[in-house]
Amino acid sequence: MNRNLTWRLALVGAAVLLSILFLVPTFVPELPAWWRSFLPHQAIHLGLDLQGGIHMVLEVDVDKAVENTVDVLMEQAKRETREAEIATRDWKHTEQTAFSFELVSKSRGEEMKKLFTDNFGNLEAAGEDNARYTYRLIAPEIQGIKQFAVDQALETIRNRIDEFGVSEPTIQRTGQNGILIQLPGVQDPERAKKLIGRTAQLEFRLLADNRTAGTDTVVLKGDEFDPVTKRSNEVTYTVEKTVRMTGDVVADARHRPGQLGEPPYVSLTLNGRGAQVFERLTGENAGRRLAIVLDGRVQSAPVIRERIGGGRAVITGSFTLDEARDLAIVLRAGALPAPVRIAEERTVGPSLGRDSIRAGMRSFIIGGALVVVFMVFYYRIAGVIADLGLVVNVVILLGVLAAFQATLTLPGLAGIVLTVGMAVDANVLINERIREELRRGQSSHAALEAGYSRALPAILDSNITTFLAGVVLFQFGSGPVKGFALTLCIGILTTVFGAVFASRALHEIAIKSQHDRLSV
Repeated sequence: MNRNLTWRLALVGAAVLLSILFLVPTFVPELPAWWRSFLPHQAIHLGLDLQGGIHMVLEVDVDKAVENTVDVLMEQAKRETREAEIATRDWKHTEQTAFSFELVSKSRGEEMKKLFTDNFGNLEAAGEDNARYTYRLIAPEIQGIKQFAVDQALETIRNRIDEFGVSEPTIQRTGQNGILIQLPGVQDPERAKKLIGRTAQLEFRLLADNRTAGTDTVVLKGDEFDPVTKRSNEVTYTVEKTVRMTGDVVADARHRPGQLGEPPYVSLTLNGRGAQVFERLTGENAGRRLAIVLDGRVQSAPVIRERIGGGRAVITGSFTLDEARDLAIVLRAGALPAPVRIAEERTVGPSLGRDSIRAGMRSFIIGGALVVVFMVFYYRIAGVIADLGLVVNVVILLGVLAAFQATLTLPGLAGIVLTVGMAVDANVLINERIREELRRGQSSHAALEAGYSRALPAILDSNITTFLAGVVLFQFGSGPVKGFALTLCIGILTTVFGAVFASRALHEIAIKSQHDRLSV
């Protein structure tokens, strides 16, 4: 056996062996510990259409994001005018993008305008009626807020899903304000939807007392856990309107199991600024109750016993362990910048996925068997060699998918079937060329050499153009299109390797074993 054939066989054998090692976890779910310690243990991931799961499209309420920004700017403007000792009153929203207020002394008008010009470049004067002034967000700022709201929501949702532990999710923008989410293999759709769509606006407010005027308070509802009955009862809380801290001071959040029959809770670690604010807040308000408000509902309202340093706090409530865990995830991943609503929702059951797998495998087996029989019947020994090359092609293709932890979808299965068809086409071209050379009286070695050299340009032309089309589909397509394009592109590479490289080595072995005679 010459050196050229030896290294060809060694390369083919190594590729097949490596592919089988990567495929073992897919077909053998329960692997021993020694295998997992140093050998591949990641199976091929199945897509939503094969494994079941959730498909949904969320729509971000960008108008609410604009409104929230106006609220923040209005509070900042109040503070700036107060610190500049410019007396104002009657602050209110006039429309979604604007607010107005009244100067107590109109003589301070020019001073107030200069303050706004110097400190609020994203606002413009929108009207002046006697001593009442209106300011509005400028148009570029509105567009920027809307764009940022969708981008931030996308990133926040991605962080939440990553911590939730979903394998191979699809999270991407769709349309102007939409976010497409596909979660394969999710067994609890309702829990996943609550986790994804939760706004998670965390606020710390003091409960109202005798010193707080009624106009500076707001009534919120919440639940209070009764340690005796082990039940939660809905109660109302009168809290100050002023928000002392928000969720942006949370550096970390972890769920913890309750003790002595108490429900689980969430432990918070505050960042440096939050730790300072919390220490000052608790030090100045010892004896009062601090309400921890999440999405407009009071989760707990503990009594402040003393100054609390170290930047740690807890959120208690009537949580289950899963609820506490999910709350910790959303607090750790960040709050959504604006509410989101489910514009489209579809749940794919795992039984449908199993049916798709069975149908795909059945079509693959039947089609493959027909191809194998035809090739053997029509080309005899050369047909057997082509079939062996086809097996090498499919094994390496699946091995590559497993190695890169690609997601196999129903369109991906279609791509594999198409790849098998193209592999057969390549072998037909090669065998027909070899036949022509044998009819001309060429020796087996010469016919083999001429057959491969003359068929190669046609094989490369057809496969390269198809590969480029697959690259374009993968680059600009989404969802099912990407799955089809991925398996198609990988399959084309393995097809060229199997048909041109592996089958040629097998042909040369066949010639050697038949004493330099090739039958085609």
